[in-house]
Amino acid sequence: MTENLSEALTLLLIEDDDGDAFLVEELLRQAMAPPKIFRARSLREALSKLTSEIQCVLVDLSLPDASRLEALEAVLELAPHTAVLVLTGLRDTHVGMAAVQAGAQDYLVKQDVDARLLARSIRYAMERKRADLAQLRLMQAELTAKENARLQSGLLPVKLLRTDAIEHTTRYQPGSGGTLAGDFLDTVQTPDGAVHVVVGDVCGHGPDEAALGVALRIAWRTLVLAGQTGDTLLRTLDALLRAERKAPEIFTTLCMATIAPDLRHARMRVVGHPPPVLLRDGTVDVVPGTPSGPPLGIFAEAEWPAIEVPLGEKWSMMLYTDGLIEAAVGERQELLGVEGLVDLIREHGGIDLDRLLDDVGTLSDDLAVVLVSRRRR
Repeated sequence: MTENLSEALTLLLIEDDDGDAFLVEELLRQAMAPPKIFRARSLREALSKLTSEIQCVLVDLSLPDASRLEALEAVLELAPHTAVLVLTGLRDTHVGMAAVQAGAQDYLVKQDVDARLLARSIRYAMERKRADLAQLRLMQAELTAKENARLQSGLLPVKLLRTDAIEHTTRYQPGSGGTLAGDFLDTVQTPDGAVHVVVGDVCGHGPDEAALGVALRIAWRTLVLAGQTGDTLLRTLDALLRAERKAPEIFTTLCMATIAPDLRHARMRVVGHPPPVLLRDGTVDVVPGTPSGPPLGIFAEAEWPAIEVPLGEKWSMMLYTDGLIEAAVGERQELLGVEGLVDLIREHGGIDLDRLLDDVGTLSDDLAVVLVSRRRR
């Protein structure tokens, strides 16, 4: 026998006719590795025996409690990842083709079955099912990748920056798990010349968190363009978060800065977020007095006082999510932390995002960074 079952399988035979069932079982006993066979005489009995142990189902299309394709449809619904081979006593190829179109891997006419054909059909049905599942997983992966790309595009918008006096650099990098998260960033310049920057982080990972991050970023941009940059903006974002989040424990941290039109001072609100790093006249440090309030989505009556930050003539400001300071560095793989970040920037003699990320290495969490600097004249 050139076509055979070389590995022991577990099959479910759904057949009400004792003679036909005996024939199938006898033919399968001739296999190199005879399968373990469970038998059901009706669809109802089959559904109770259709467990995860079953690797292939052989189903008759004429059962006492199901006719035509009813039994097949029930099996496919209950065991969508199991190979299904249809047995029919009807010499009608249209019935078999309809079964295949409905989701079966193959069909056999009982009167034409021999040991070789039955073994080959079972093996091929299982291979087709594996191929179908692999193709389905590939399609799902492609759809997920496209959806993630759309979400990431929403998280990383095109900046609205008209002035050439500001140098603007961003980086977005997923963590080691590669799962899309809710880190977001944005930069908008309003008609009065002020430059508004935000970096935010929705807790958790996955498409729901990413979609929430997109919603918050778009809301932030809309409110800034409408002239709302203070408490009203944050209260609106807080209300939006509470309305859109999937669970009450979801919260969001963010840091936003408004750089004055003269580029010499900024007003910040650090909402439960890591402190920005500021480089002024060669001195590196974090913005003091942070955070200025709790994360969004925790306290109903929260307040976020503004932090006034003098910038001077020559400065760089880096806003980032906690993926940066939670990176493990060094031989002991200790968390970088805020102090470690400041020390690393001092060691570099300035803020170079590419060099900084190279030295940080593998991230355990997503990272979003905005670096804004006043250009030298």
